[in-house]
Amino acid sequence: MNSLEQIARQLEEHNNYLLVGHAIPDGDCIGSLLALYQGLQVMGKEVRMLLQHPIPAIYGYLPGFEMIELPEKMDAFNGIAVFLDCSDQERVDQQALKVLSSPRFTINLDHHQSNNHFADFNYVDSQAAATAEIIYTLLQELKVEITPGIAAALYAGIIMDTGSFLNGNTTPASMSIAADLISKGADVNQARINLFESKPWQEIMLLRVCLQHMEMSEDGKIASITLAYEDLAAIGATAFFPEGIINYTRMIAGVEVGLLFRETEPGQVKIGFRSKDNVNVAALAAKFDGGGHKQAAGARRQGKLDEVKAMVIQGVKDVIG
Repeated sequence: MNSLEQIARQLEEHNNYLLVGHAIPDGDCIGSLLALYQGLQVMGKEVRMLLQHPIPAIYGYLPGFEMIELPEKMDAFNGIAVFLDCSDQERVDQQALKVLSSPRFTINLDHHQSNNHFADFNYVDSQAAATAEIIYTLLQELKVEITPGIAAALYAGIIMDTGSFLNGNTTPASMSIAADLISKGADVNQARINLFESKPWQEIMLLRVCLQHMEMSEDGKIASITLAYEDLAAIGATAFFPEGIINYTRMIAGVEVGLLFRETEPGQVKIGFRSKDNVNVAALAAKFDGGGHKQAAGARRQGKLDEVKAMVIQGVKDVIG
Protein backbone atom coordinates (compact mmCIF):
# COMPACT_ATOMS: atom_id res chain seq x y z
CA MET A 1 0.00 0.00 0.00
CA ASN A 2 1.12 3.56 -0.68
CA SER A 3 1.23 6.39 1.82
CA LEU A 4 -0.98 9.46 1.61
CA GLU A 5 2.18 11.46 1.03
CA GLN A 6 2.91 9.38 -2.09
CA ILE A 7 -0.68 9.84 -3.29
CA ALA A 8 -0.40 13.59 -2.72
CA ARG A 9 2.82 13.79 -4.76
CA GLN A 10 1.09 12.03 -7.67
CA LEU A 11 -1.82 14.47 -7.52
CA GLU A 12 0.60 17.41 -7.48
CA GLU A 13 2.68 16.17 -10.40
CA HIS A 14 -0.10 15.55 -12.91
CA ASN A 15 -3.07 17.47 -14.23
CA ASN A 16 -5.95 15.58 -15.87
CA TYR A 17 -8.19 13.71 -13.38
CA LEU A 18 -11.49 11.87 -13.42
CA LEU A 19 -12.93 11.17 -9.97
CA VAL A 20 -15.29 8.21 -9.81
CA GLY A 21 -17.40 6.71 -7.01
CA HIS A 22 -19.43 3.56 -6.65
CA ALA A 23 -22.82 2.84 -8.17
CA ILE A 24 -25.88 3.85 -6.13
CA PRO A 25 -23.73 6.45 -4.34
CA ASP A 26 -24.14 7.14 -0.64
CA GLY A 27 -23.26 10.24 1.37
CA ASP A 28 -19.64 9.28 1.98
CA CYS A 29 -19.03 8.55 -1.69
CA ILE A 30 -20.69 11.81 -2.78
CA GLY A 31 -19.08 13.97 -0.08
CA SER A 32 -15.61 12.56 -0.77
CA LEU A 33 -16.05 13.06 -4.51
CA LEU A 34 -17.17 16.69 -4.19
CA ALA A 35 -14.52 17.60 -1.60
CA LEU A 36 -11.61 16.24 -3.63
CA TYR A 37 -13.06 17.83 -6.78
CA GLN A 38 -13.09 21.24 -5.12
CA GLY A 39 -9.63 20.70 -3.67
CA LEU A 40 -8.09 19.80 -7.02
CA GLN A 41 -9.81 22.79 -8.61
CA VAL A 42 -8.17 25.05 -6.00
CA MET A 43 -4.83 23.56 -7.11
CA GLY A 44 -5.61 24.51 -10.72
CA LYS A 45 -6.04 20.93 -11.90
CA GLU A 46 -8.29 19.77 -14.72
CA VAL A 47 -10.82 17.53 -13.01
CA ARG A 48 -14.20 15.92 -13.72
CA MET A 49 -16.52 13.61 -11.75
CA LEU A 50 -18.32 10.44 -12.82
CA LEU A 51 -21.06 8.35 -11.23
CA GLN A 52 -23.07 5.49 -12.71
CA HIS A 53 -26.31 6.74 -11.14
CA PRO A 54 -27.74 10.22 -10.45
CA ILE A 55 -27.16 11.36 -6.89
CA PRO A 56 -30.10 11.85 -4.51
CA ALA A 57 -31.56 15.37 -4.44
CA ILE A 58 -30.84 15.72 -0.71
CA TYR A 59 -27.18 16.34 -1.61
CA GLY A 60 -28.06 19.21 -3.94
CA TYR A 61 -26.95 21.78 -1.36
CA LEU A 62 -23.31 20.72 -1.71
CA PRO A 63 -21.14 22.82 -4.09
CA GLY A 64 -20.27 20.99 -7.29
CA PHE A 65 -23.37 18.75 -7.19
CA GLU A 66 -24.41 19.82 -10.69
CA MET A 67 -20.96 19.00 -12.16
CA ILE A 68 -21.22 15.24 -11.60
CA GLU A 69 -21.54 13.48 -14.96
CA LEU A 70 -23.19 10.22 -16.04
CA PRO A 71 -21.29 7.68 -18.18
CA GLU A 72 -23.61 7.79 -21.18
CA LYS A 73 -22.59 11.42 -21.74
CA MET A 74 -18.83 10.82 -21.52
CA ASP A 75 -16.22 9.60 -23.99
CA ALA A 76 -13.43 7.20 -23.03
CA PHE A 77 -11.06 8.82 -20.53
CA ASN A 78 -7.28 8.45 -20.81
CA GLY A 79 -6.08 10.62 -17.95
CA ILE A 80 -5.71 9.65 -14.28
CA ALA A 81 -8.69 7.90 -12.69
CA VAL A 82 -9.21 8.32 -8.94
CA PHE A 83 -11.57 5.77 -7.36
CA LEU A 84 -13.26 6.95 -4.17
CA ASP A 85 -15.04 4.73 -1.62
CA CYS A 86 -14.83 1.68 -3.92
CA SER A 87 -13.84 -1.65 -2.37
CA ASP A 88 -13.19 -3.03 -5.85
CA GLN A 89 -13.09 -1.65 -9.38
CA GLU A 90 -16.38 -3.28 -10.38
CA ARG A 91 -18.32 -1.24 -7.82
CA VAL A 92 -18.43 1.70 -10.22
CA ASP A 93 -20.61 -0.49 -12.51
CA GLN A 94 -20.35 -1.47 -16.14
CA GLN A 95 -21.03 1.76 -18.03
CA ALA A 96 -18.64 3.75 -15.86
CA LEU A 97 -15.98 1.07 -16.32
CA LYS A 98 -16.25 1.48 -20.09
CA VAL A 99 -15.40 5.18 -19.71
CA LEU A 100 -12.40 4.12 -17.60
CA SER A 101 -11.17 1.43 -19.99
CA SER A 102 -7.80 3.06 -20.74
CA PRO A 103 -6.66 5.48 -18.02
CA ARG A 104 -3.04 6.62 -17.77
CA PHE A 105 -2.98 5.15 -14.26
CA THR A 106 -5.36 4.70 -11.33
CA ILE A 107 -5.54 5.78 -7.69
CA ASN A 108 -7.69 4.03 -5.08
CA LEU A 109 -8.76 5.88 -1.89
CA ASP A 110 -11.02 3.88 0.40
CA HIS A 111 -11.82 2.68 3.93
CA HIS A 112 -13.44 -0.72 3.35
CA GLN A 113 -11.60 -3.64 4.95
CA SER A 114 -12.55 -5.79 1.95
CA ASN A 115 -10.73 -3.50 -0.52
CA ASN A 116 -8.56 -5.58 -2.87
CA HIS A 117 -5.98 -2.85 -3.72
CA PHE A 118 -6.90 -2.91 -7.39
CA ALA A 119 -5.26 0.35 -8.52
CA ASP A 120 -1.73 1.42 -9.44
CA PHE A 121 -1.63 3.56 -6.28
CA ASN A 122 -3.65 2.47 -3.24
CA TYR A 123 -4.40 4.03 0.11
CA VAL A 124 -6.92 2.07 2.19
CA ASP A 125 -7.51 2.85 5.88
CA SER A 126 -10.08 0.47 7.34
CA GLN A 127 -9.86 2.30 10.67
CA ALA A 128 -11.27 5.48 9.11
CA ALA A 129 -15.00 5.80 9.70
CA ALA A 130 -15.48 7.28 6.24
CA THR A 131 -13.52 7.88 3.06
CA ALA A 132 -14.27 11.56 3.74
CA GLU A 133 -11.85 11.37 6.69
CA ILE A 134 -9.12 10.18 4.32
CA ILE A 135 -9.84 13.03 1.89
CA TYR A 136 -9.64 15.51 4.78
CA THR A 137 -6.16 14.26 5.65
CA LEU A 138 -5.13 14.14 1.99
CA LEU A 139 -6.13 17.77 1.47
CA GLN A 140 -4.02 18.70 4.47
CA GLU A 141 -1.09 16.84 2.91
CA LEU A 142 -1.69 18.83 -0.29
CA LYS A 143 -1.82 22.04 1.77
CA VAL A 144 -5.24 22.86 0.32
CA GLU A 145 -7.29 25.23 2.46
CA ILE A 146 -10.56 23.71 3.64
CA THR A 147 -13.19 26.08 2.26
CA PRO A 148 -16.78 26.12 3.54
CA GLY A 149 -17.82 24.14 0.44
CA ILE A 150 -15.20 21.45 1.03
CA ALA A 151 -16.07 21.38 4.73
CA ALA A 152 -19.78 20.87 3.94
CA ALA A 153 -19.03 17.95 1.61
CA LEU A 154 -16.69 16.19 4.04
CA TYR A 155 -19.06 16.76 6.96
CA ALA A 156 -21.92 15.18 4.97
CA GLY A 157 -19.75 12.15 4.20
CA ILE A 158 -18.78 11.63 7.84
CA ILE A 159 -22.32 12.23 9.13
CA MET A 160 -23.82 9.65 6.79
CA ASP A 161 -21.21 6.91 7.26
CA THR A 162 -21.17 7.21 11.05
CA GLY A 163 -24.96 7.37 11.32
CA SER A 164 -24.74 10.84 12.86
CA PHE A 165 -21.89 9.58 15.10
CA LEU A 166 -24.00 6.73 16.52
CA ASN A 167 -22.43 3.80 14.65
CA GLY A 168 -19.62 1.76 16.15
CA ASN A 169 -17.16 2.97 13.50
CA THR A 170 -17.17 6.47 15.05
CA THR A 171 -13.74 7.30 16.48
CA PRO A 172 -12.19 10.24 18.34
CA ALA A 173 -10.70 11.23 14.97
CA SER A 174 -14.21 11.36 13.47
CA MET A 175 -15.33 13.78 16.16
CA SER A 176 -12.16 15.86 15.92
CA ILE A 177 -12.37 16.16 12.13
CA ALA A 178 -16.08 17.04 12.29
CA ALA A 179 -15.36 19.76 14.84
CA ASP A 180 -12.69 21.23 12.60
CA LEU A 181 -15.02 21.11 9.58
CA ILE A 182 -17.69 23.01 11.54
CA SER A 183 -15.10 25.62 12.47
CA LYS A 184 -14.22 25.93 8.77
CA GLY A 185 -17.78 26.55 7.63
CA ALA A 186 -19.76 23.29 7.58
CA ASP A 187 -23.30 24.35 8.54
CA VAL A 188 -24.84 21.82 10.95
CA ASN A 189 -28.38 23.12 10.47
CA GLN A 190 -28.05 23.06 6.68
CA ALA A 191 -26.77 19.47 6.82
CA ARG A 192 -29.60 18.37 9.13
CA ILE A 193 -32.34 20.01 7.08
CA ASN A 194 -31.09 18.70 3.74
CA LEU A 195 -29.96 15.23 4.74
CA PHE A 196 -32.69 14.30 7.22
CA GLU A 197 -35.61 16.72 6.88
CA SER A 198 -36.06 17.05 3.12
CA LYS A 199 -37.28 13.61 2.13
CA PRO A 200 -39.34 13.36 -1.08
CA TRP A 201 -42.85 11.95 -0.69
CA GLN A 202 -41.96 8.76 -2.57
CA GLU A 203 -39.29 8.00 0.01
CA ILE A 204 -41.81 8.21 2.85
CA MET A 205 -44.11 5.91 0.88
CA LEU A 206 -41.13 3.58 0.43
CA LEU A 207 -40.66 3.51 4.20
CA ARG A 208 -44.29 2.46 4.60
CA VAL A 209 -43.76 -0.40 2.13
CA CYS A 210 -40.56 -1.42 3.95
CA LEU A 211 -42.29 -1.65 7.32
CA GLN A 212 -45.13 -3.65 5.77
CA HIS A 213 -42.58 -6.12 4.39
CA MET A 214 -40.46 -6.53 7.52
CA GLU A 215 -40.15 -10.01 9.03
CA MET A 216 -38.48 -11.55 12.08
CA SER A 217 -36.78 -14.90 12.50
CA GLU A 218 -38.35 -17.29 15.03
CA ASP A 219 -35.64 -16.57 17.61
CA GLY A 220 -35.88 -12.79 17.10
CA LYS A 221 -32.20 -12.45 16.17
CA ILE A 222 -32.69 -11.59 12.49
CA ALA A 223 -34.96 -8.91 11.05
CA SER A 224 -35.32 -8.52 7.30
CA ILE A 225 -37.05 -6.20 4.84
CA THR A 226 -37.96 -7.51 1.37
CA LEU A 227 -38.66 -5.14 -1.52
CA ALA A 228 -39.85 -6.64 -4.78
CA TYR A 229 -39.35 -4.59 -7.93
CA GLU A 230 -43.08 -4.57 -8.66
CA ASP A 231 -43.83 -3.08 -5.22
CA LEU A 232 -41.31 -0.30 -5.81
CA ALA A 233 -42.68 0.38 -9.28
CA ALA A 234 -46.21 0.65 -7.88
CA ILE A 235 -45.22 3.72 -5.80
CA GLY A 236 -42.74 5.17 -8.31
CA ALA A 237 -39.76 4.48 -6.04
CA THR A 238 -37.52 2.29 -8.22
CA ALA A 239 -34.92 5.09 -8.35
CA PHE A 240 -34.85 5.73 -4.58
CA PHE A 241 -32.11 4.11 -2.49
CA PRO A 242 -32.45 5.69 0.99
CA GLU A 243 -29.38 5.00 3.11
CA GLY A 244 -31.11 4.69 6.47
CA ILE A 245 -34.10 2.45 5.83
CA ILE A 246 -32.23 -0.76 6.63
CA ASN A 247 -31.49 0.60 10.10
CA TYR A 248 -35.12 0.06 11.10
CA THR A 249 -34.27 -3.63 11.29
CA ARG A 250 -31.60 -2.85 13.89
CA MET A 251 -33.94 -0.85 16.11
CA ILE A 252 -35.76 -3.92 17.39
CA ALA A 253 -34.76 -5.32 20.78
CA GLY A 254 -32.99 -8.66 20.48
CA VAL A 255 -32.09 -8.31 16.79
CA GLU A 256 -28.44 -9.09 16.06
CA VAL A 257 -28.46 -8.85 12.26
CA GLY A 258 -30.66 -6.72 10.01
CA LEU A 259 -31.08 -7.48 6.31
CA LEU A 260 -32.54 -5.62 3.33
CA PHE A 261 -33.35 -7.52 0.15
CA ARG A 262 -34.10 -5.14 -2.70
CA GLU A 263 -34.83 -6.21 -6.25
CA THR A 264 -33.16 -3.46 -8.32
CA GLU A 265 -34.59 -5.07 -11.45
CA PRO A 266 -36.23 -8.47 -11.96
CA GLY A 267 -33.67 -11.15 -11.17
CA GLN A 268 -31.12 -8.73 -9.61
CA VAL A 269 -31.05 -8.47 -5.81
CA LYS A 270 -29.14 -5.95 -3.73
CA ILE A 271 -28.53 -7.20 -0.18
CA GLY A 272 -27.81 -4.93 2.77
CA PHE A 273 -26.35 -6.28 6.02
CA ARG A 274 -26.31 -4.51 9.40
CA SER A 275 -25.23 -5.78 12.81
CA LYS A 276 -25.92 -4.28 16.17
CA ASP A 277 -22.73 -5.30 17.93
CA ASN A 278 -20.60 -8.44 17.69
CA VAL A 279 -21.55 -10.07 14.37
CA ASN A 280 -19.11 -9.27 11.56
CA VAL A 281 -21.43 -8.70 8.60
CA ALA A 282 -18.50 -7.91 6.29
CA ALA A 283 -17.51 -11.57 6.63
CA LEU A 284 -21.13 -12.60 5.98
CA ALA A 285 -21.33 -10.40 2.88
CA ALA A 286 -18.06 -11.86 1.60
CA LYS A 287 -19.72 -15.29 1.43
CA PHE A 288 -22.01 -13.78 -1.20
CA ASP A 289 -19.25 -11.96 -3.12
CA GLY A 290 -19.85 -8.71 -1.25
CA GLY A 291 -18.00 -6.75 1.41
CA GLY A 292 -17.96 -3.70 3.61
CA HIS A 293 -17.47 -3.10 7.32
CA LYS A 294 -18.00 -5.12 10.47
CA GLN A 295 -21.38 -3.53 11.20
CA ALA A 296 -22.45 -2.48 7.68
CA ALA A 297 -21.92 -4.38 4.45
CA GLY A 298 -23.57 -5.26 1.16
CA ALA A 299 -23.67 -7.71 -1.73
CA ARG A 300 -25.47 -8.36 -5.01
CA ARG A 301 -26.85 -11.63 -6.31
CA GLN A 302 -28.64 -12.78 -9.41
CA GLY A 303 -31.67 -14.97 -8.96
CA LYS A 304 -35.23 -15.07 -7.75
CA LEU A 305 -35.84 -12.76 -4.81
CA ASP A 306 -37.31 -15.44 -2.53
CA GLU A 307 -34.48 -17.87 -3.28
CA VAL A 308 -31.74 -15.28 -2.63
CA LYS A 309 -33.48 -14.26 0.58
CA ALA A 310 -33.75 -17.85 1.87
CA MET A 311 -30.11 -18.57 1.03
CA VAL A 312 -28.77 -15.46 2.77
CA ILE A 313 -30.93 -15.84 5.87
CA GLN A 314 -29.77 -19.43 6.23
CA GLY A 315 -26.17 -18.23 5.90
CA VAL A 316 -26.75 -15.73 8.71
CA LYS A 317 -28.36 -18.38 10.90
CA ASP A 318 -25.38 -20.67 10.37
CA VAL A 319 -23.12 -17.95 11.78
CA ILE A 320 -25.11 -16.58 14.69
CA GLY A 321 -26.69 -19.89 15.78
